[in-house]
Amino acid sequence: MTWTTIAMLAIPLVLLYVWYASIISRRNAAQEAFSGIDVQLKKRTDLIPNILKIAASFMQHEKTLLEDITRLRTEVLKASGQAAQSERFALEADLSQKMGSLLVAVENYPELKSQQNMLEAQRVYADVEEHISAARRSYNAAGKSYRDAIQIFPGNLIAAMLGLSPMPFFEVVEADRKPVDADSFLKS
Repeated sequence: MTWTTIAMLAIPLVLLYVWYASIISRRNAAQEAFSGIDVQLKKRTDLIPNILKIAASFMQHEKTLLEDITRLRTEVLKASGQAAQSERFALEADLSQKMGSLLVAVENYPELKSQQNMLEAQRVYADVEEHISAARRSYNAAGKSYRDAIQIFPGNLIAAMLGLSPMPFFEVVEADRKPVDADSFLKS
């Protein structure tokens, strides 16, 4: 074999390996970004019991809402390692919606609304929600990069050989896409 023949065989193999390494690197980045969402969601689920304890002492009328949040929090914790990402995203969206309802309900209790512990819990919750949002954006960006790598030639061939599939994007549930009815918040 001549050097030219060896080079002609080696160059495509090196290029395939580089593309393969790029795909795996992007998949790992997407998985790491998903893990970042997990960290932020864990912070939220750890914070929820504190908010519920503070609110429960004032909000006997919203007992059903508090119970729903507790149930959803338990489901989210169970789903952390077991559920598919899309199922988990749906549970997290439900929990987020219920927590939003709780924080709106707090407005109807002036003594609770002004309590220092509740104010601090709301501030921390808002901060955690911002971090969750940033983690979701990071995950979607990493997922897009990975998706592009396995859908564009020659990555699609490598992905097909390895059985790689795209990771789901985090998407907002349909209910959150509807316009907010401000009148419902103004009635009390």
